[in-house]
This record gives sequence, structure tokens and C-alpha cells, in this order.
Amino acid sequence: MNSTTHPSVVLKQKYTDIIRDSATRAEKDGRLTKTQLGLIYEQQWFKMLAPSSLGGLQTPLPETLRVAEALAWADGGLGWQVAMAAGASWSAGFADAETVQKLLGDQKACIAATTAASGTAEKTKGGYTINGKWPQITGAQDATSFEVSCVLVKNGQPVKNDAGTEPQLLSFYLSKDEVSLTPAGNLVGLAAAEIQNLEVKHLEVAAARAFKVQNDAVKIDAPLYKFPYLQLMESLLAVNISGMAVHFIDLCDAVFAEQKNRSGVSLADDRTVQEILAKQILKLEDARTKLSYAIDISWQSSVNFRQIKPAILYKISAASYELSRRAIDCVDTLLPFCGVAGVDKATAINKVWRDIHTAGQNELLVFGSLPE
Repeated sequence: MNSTTHPSVVLKQKYTDIIRDSATRAEKDGRLTKTQLGLIYEQQWFKMLAPSSLGGLQTPLPETLRVAEALAWADGGLGWQVAMAAGASWSAGFADAETVQKLLGDQKACIAATTAASGTAEKTKGGYTINGKWPQITGAQDATSFEVSCVLVKNGQPVKNDAGTEPQLLSFYLSKDEVSLTPAGNLVGLAAAEIQNLEVKHLEVAAARAFKVQNDAVKIDAPLYKFPYLQLMESLLAVNISGMAVHFIDLCDAVFAEQKNRSGVSLADDRTVQEILAKQILKLEDARTKLSYAIDISWQSSVNFRQIKPAILYKISAASYELSRRAIDCVDTLLPFCGVAGVDKATAINKVWRDIHTAGQNELLVFGSLPE
């Protein structure tokens, strides 16, 4: 990941300009602009983690995380939507190839997904009957298909796994015309990520559209698909939060130059404020470095041995949680020094603050592993 590198190094300046020039319009409209989407389609960011044999980029995880952090630095809403779609495209490595090729064949293909097992699937002669409601699907309007998780049931009762300890889960790909979408509510931030709720009633699907996201069900023999889903998503979400926090810090330079302390001295020259800023930057960089190290070690293990020791996976989870918490603490510590600009919804710095706090509510980050 090379965490000491500023996210701006990863993106071409013209890409950052395209993303940010449309950010205000995207937030107002509640979805990404055509210009932003055109760039995403051109760079295939929605398909970063999809198998190359099925129309994706199959980007190594360390590189994916660098790009994800940079996109979130450019704009939180766009970065969040790309990350969620990329994570959904990774699941294609576990699904029926013919089904996936139909989903990802178009350049504008985008899979929106949820990790919540909020639906049920009952086996029929030809496939499955699906029912359920899934909350807060990112990028719903721009999605061309959806991935949902269901509990397998028989006669209305959950079917247990082979160990008999937990309900058996199945994932399914659904087309846009098979689902109902409703607004997820008036969220504080990430307006451009078009977060909506999804519902399906008595939908009949073919058996080929069902798949399991687990190691023994992988269809693509590559290190990327041997990497555990939990740690992949935890790290993907954490670098999004990190990218937003770096953007917030960047914006502080101009804001602090305008703000003055009680003695009339610019906060850019206030020693105490600058010491607080430096301390927050150091804490954030330390957390970025920890996650970077854990990812690099685990990725090499996945490439060389096709497996990762549990102790290393724990380090990824812990580092992801710590990075997200430190990023949020960082912006909260600096916000009071931003004056009215920090709480004015029309300012860029307030938008970043709202985006990062909305993203920080994701359950993988809220209930992550406590750092040592």
C-alpha cells in the first residue's frame, strides 16, 4: 500500500479535477454525474476486483487499496460508491462464469451489494424463491445488477450449515428490473453515493444464479480470491475513511489561514494549533502504516502460499478498525478550529466531515476488532 504516500500521487491531476469539479452537483442531485461516471467506466474502477477472465481488472489488493483511498480523498461519495461496487465485483470469482459474463460484459456494468443476510431463499425444482429487504445499498441507481445475501430455508425454517451451528447462507445476482428500490432516508453525508433500500418479493431465480462466498467454493484460482472476504472489505472501508480524513487535513490549510485566535493571530501561525494538527497527522500516518504493513504481509502470504495465518488476519482487522477510528478522531479534533466553515453545509470541509461520519457508521467499522 505504501501508506506514507499522499493519495494525490495515485491519481492523475486531471482525474481529481474531473471528480471534484462535479462533486457539488453530484451531492445536490443525489447521484454521481455523467462526467464522473464516464471517468469510472473508462478506468473500470467498478470492476477493479472482478476476475480478468470475466471482464474485470483483477487488481492486486494492495494496489486496489491505494486507488480506493485516492478516490475517497478526491471525493467521499464517489470513493465510497466505487469501493462498494468493486467489493461486489470480487464476489464474481465465486459465481457461475456464464452468469457473471452476462453481468460484467457491458463497459457500464456495476454490481451493487449488501453484506446483510436480510433475505430468505427456498429451494424449488428449478432454482430458488427469494424474499427479503436489504437496507442501505450503495450506488443503487447506477447499478446494473445487485448481489444479495440470503438465509437458506426449508418449509420456512433456516437450514443449518454442515457443522450444524449456523444458518446456511447463499448469495444471488439479481437484475435491476427484479428489485424494488426506496430512499434510505435523509443521511447526513455520502449523498452522491445514492444509498437506497432494496426489496424482493416471491422472486423465482435459476439455480445458476446462487453461489457461496467461501474458500471451498472459489471458481478462480488466483491469490485475490483466496483472500478472506471479511478482511478484504474491512481494509477497503478503512482506506476510504482514511482518504476522506487526508482530504479534510488538506482543506485545513486554507481554513486555518482564514481563522484567527483570540489574539488576532492566524491559526496557520498559532503554535498550539499547529502542534495539534501535527499530532493528528502523525497518529493518522501511524495507523495508515500499520494497515499497509498488515496488508503487504498478508498479500505476499496469499501469493506465495495461498493461505494467510489467523494471526495476520487479526492484524488486518485490528489495523482497519484503528485506522477508521483514528481518522474520525482526527477530523473531530480539528473541526472546532475551523470556525463557521466547519459547520457550513456549503463548504467543502463540512462535506468531507459529513461524508466521513456517514461512512464511519458501517457495521464492519463500528464493530471491528479492538486494537491492541
